[in-house]
Amino acid sequence: MTSLAGNWVQIHSIILRPEQRPDTLPPETRAVPLEMRVKGWQVTGSADIGDQVCIRTVLGREQTGTLIAVNPEYGHDFGRAIPELLAAGDELVAMMRSAPKEG
Repeated sequence: MTSLAGNWVQIHSIILRPEQRPDTLPPETRAVPLEMRVKGWQVTGSADIGDQVCIRTVLGREQTGTLIAVNPEYGHDFGRAIPELLAAGDELVAMMRSAPKEG
């Protein structure tokens, strides 16, 4: 898909390769690159997915990276439900109600 300057896009870039990450990180974190994905308006002329482009973010910052999406969706969630946590609120309320009252 070809994108033009002014289009809302998303880019990706590697900030630090694994060997550049500090030794103070846990090994499983240090083993993977630190990546950035950011959305903004394309500044670079015409580009295809996979091309390097420059964008201007909502805050006006310019970032360069690999074009990965044109008109990207807003998608997020809080993951799958954790059965142990589903009942935690009710259990806490029950504990608070059964606790002796002060004063």
